[in-house]
Order: sequence, then structure tokens, then C-alpha cells
Amino acid sequence: MEYRQLGSSGLRVSALTLGTMTFGGTGWAKAVGTTDVDGAKRQIALAIDAGVNLIDTADVYSAGRSEEIVGTALAGRRDEVLLATKVRMPMGAGPNDAGLSRHHIIRAAEASLRRLQTDHIDLYQAHEWDGQTPLEETLAAFDALVQAGKVRYIGASNYTGWQLMKSLSISERDGHSRYVSQQIYYSLQARDAEADLVPVSVDQGLGILVWSPLAGGLLSGKYRPNQPTPEGTRRFEGWNEPPVYDDRRLYDTIDILIEIAGDHGVSAAQVALAWLLGRPAVTSVVIGARTDEQLADNLAAARLELSDDERSRLDQVSQEPLRYPHWHQRNIAADRLSPADLSYLRPYL
Repeated sequence: MEYRQLGSSGLRVSALTLGTMTFGGTGWAKAVGTTDVDGAKRQIALAIDAGVNLIDTADVYSAGRSEEIVGTALAGRRDEVLLATKVRMPMGAGPNDAGLSRHHIIRAAEASLRRLQTDHIDLYQAHEWDGQTPLEETLAAFDALVQAGKVRYIGASNYTGWQLMKSLSISERDGHSRYVSQQIYYSLQARDAEADLVPVSVDQGLGILVWSPLAGGLLSGKYRPNQPTPEGTRRFEGWNEPPVYDDRRLYDTIDILIEIAGDHGVSAAQVALAWLLGRPAVTSVVIGARTDEQLADNLAAARLELSDDERSRLDQVSQEPLRYPHWHQRNIAADRLSPADLSYLRPYL
């Protein structure tokens, strides 16, 4: 397992992170998985044995049950791993049971600490943007938790580029703890993040954690054109994320994944994960699995090395059209592009 610096922080995390949305499996999360405490103990042991040192969860996963299972399953092993969780989503019906207000952040952190059975959270992440709470209030609340020793590092998730930059600017202006990472959706199925979120990370020294790297299972190799949705998958259970806007490009990409996987004698999922691990600013890829077998297969991606030619084939088949102002900068400003610009534009030059 490779360990990478999380952005410009001093924290080193494994290239693969264990995701736990499958833990609990109640409410809307049931379509993702229903891993119980015993199953969680097995998956955590598999991950740790493979070198994983970061476990990611969120208070909203199964209404807190995922955090409870992680805390119980980690009994006696807490010091072997880093724990990441998130705050923002509704945790009750009250008017202050959601969002990124000082009230909700501090209350949610205390609840997560209890459920996780720990005295600190290693990475506490804003799970989603809150456009109705002043960023000054949000960032001051996060900083208070850091100063109190209850949180070690903070990160964002699902922000746009401008929202992220505004957050970083306010943190620096006010002397507050700064986001060290962002957790985003990014895969061969949809490379939207490359236009702004990846360049921001390169420029500002943020680590990228990738959620749903297999596009909700679409890149596993199980989905084929004109075939029924495979039973036992999250899409069969009614899960509809991520949205698919270009079926042809998706299935062309899956064809290349399967071809490369066949050449290596591995699964298409491993190839998709290995491709992500070689992308700019990507620190760690979050993997979750319904079964121990799926997890073991995903963990093996850390050892897979793709050739330049294989990466090029995947780049080309999944490449998306340049949007404005990027096509204009490619045409006019190619002589003065920064490393952050080139993280996106280089393949188009």
C-alpha cells in the first residue's frame, strides 16, 4: 500500500480508504448495502491487513448507525487507523438539525464522537455546501473543534470551485484552520471535476478523496448495453447516482476497461480504480463493498500498474468536450498556463 500526503498537511493516508456507507443499511442507505457489526469487523480487518489506514463514514449514513458500527467494530484497534466523518445533512426533523451552523456542527461533532467511541475525529468534513450559513460561522466552528482537540483536520465535500476558494480565503484571512482536502465524485464515467475542482486542489495544495470511484458500480464490468440491470446491485435496488448523460461513452469506456482487465487478469473495477490513483491531486480513493469478496478485489487495485498506453486509451475513450472558458484558454493562452491549468488542459493541447 502506498501512503500519500493529504494535500499540504503533514498527514499521510493510504491510497485506498475504506468507505462505510454500506454499514447499517437502513433507510435510503439500504440500497447500497446492509453490513452488520460482524461484517464490518471482517471488512475493517481486511482493509487494515492490506495497509489501509483511513476509514471514512458520515453521520447521515443509516441515520448514525454506520458510525455506531464503525465505533463498535474498531474496539481495540482505534489507534491503528485514522477516522474521517462528515456533517451537514439532516439528522432530525428540527429546524437546526441540518446545515453548517455553529449550533449544528458542534452538536453533530459531539454526537459523532459518542457513536464512534473516540475522543477525536481525524478528518471532519463538510458533507455538502450550505449557502444560507455565513462561511465565517462555519469555519470558526470547525476551528473551535480543532483548537479543542476534538478534530485534527477539516475538509470539504461536494463544493464547487468558487465555494472552495472562498472558504480557503476566509480561513486564511481570519486565521482559522484550513480545509486540507475535498471529497468529490470523480470517475471514468464522469470527469467533470477535472475542469475546476482538480485544478483548485493542485493550486491550493488540497488532497482529493474520491467517492464512488466505480460510478455506483457502473464501472465494475457488470453493466452491459441492452442487458437488464444485474440483480444484487445498488441500481437494481433503485439507486440512481451518479446520473448518466452519455450512454454510448459509458459503454465504450466499459469495453476498454474490460479489455485492459483481461490483459492483466484482473477485474474491470481494479483497472478503473488504478486509473484514478494516477490522476493529478488524487490522494486516496474511497472503496466500499457489499461483500468481503468485492472488498478484497478492490483492495488489489493498489498493486495494479497501468502502462502509459493503457492510461491513454482510457483517457481518450472517456474524454469530455472542453467547456468555456477552457476551450478559449486552450486556443489563446496555451503559452502561459500554470501547473493547475495543465492538470486539465494538457490532454487537449
